[in-house]
Amino acid sequence: MERLPFGISRLDSMIDGGAPPGSVVLLAGEVGAGAREFVYTSVAMNALAHADAELFDLYYGGLHGNAAVPDDIHYLSFTEERDAIVSEMQYAMDDDIVDAAAEAISFADFSTEYFQLSQVPREWYAKETRKITELGDRNDRRGTLDAVGEYMNDNASGSLVVVDSVTDLVSAASDEMDWNEITLLMKGLKKASYEWGGLVLLLVNTEALSARELGGLMESTDGSLLFEWESGGSERARTLVVKQFRGVLSRLEEENIIQFETDISDAGFDISDVRKIR
Repeated sequence: MERLPFGISRLDSMIDGGAPPGSVVLLAGEVGAGAREFVYTSVAMNALAHADAELFDLYYGGLHGNAAVPDDIHYLSFTEERDAIVSEMQYAMDDDIVDAAAEAISFADFSTEYFQLSQVPREWYAKETRKITELGDRNDRRGTLDAVGEYMNDNASGSLVVVDSVTDLVSAASDEMDWNEITLLMKGLKKASYEWGGLVLLLVNTEALSARELGGLMESTDGSLLFEWESGGSERARTLVVKQFRGVLSRLEEENIIQFETDISDAGFDISDVRKIR
């Protein structure tokens, strides 16, 4: 079965090339534990495959035989513009990677829809010099969820789509929707994504959610990757646990893999050690 690479070479190689097409994957992490770096590396490496094959081969290597790079890469944000995101990516990996990859990433800024009904001064998020997404003019009062839904309907087919972040999306929806409706929305996204045949990554801060809310999000997606800090003596290590994942977890269980120790290098997020069940 064809897979869509996450862009994390060592992880992709262990799961037959990547995620099954149509997957919605929750990346849930403590602050600084690696979830955001995972996202940056994922979009950068997949974009690099389109933008600079030589750099892609240098930093990622060859694709698994079952893998095919997504047609397009889309990065959706509710609070940040393109330049701010690119700048943050440069903290996580080498400038050469980011500079080349950024040209092949479509950045969608939903800050106008996100902030327009809030108390945030308009001048802080709707600058005249900035290009707003082509979802309507600056006076369009439609909701954030409608704008995101329309964008994904138009662009998600066969693509890698990052939503940064579900924490913001939940905040935008919470005044009008209860939590059951939010998890229902995630299930609807899961159904639509199966038809689109791409890969959707949802970033969420675990510290902003209750255990019940996080469990509801995990249950509503195809896969959940949990990024945590682990203390051992005087040292702290970033770890990644695959909590559940349709079509992927069984492959890891065959190898008795339970946890990954991770690192941030010049090439971005990486797996530095694999811990197996003893």
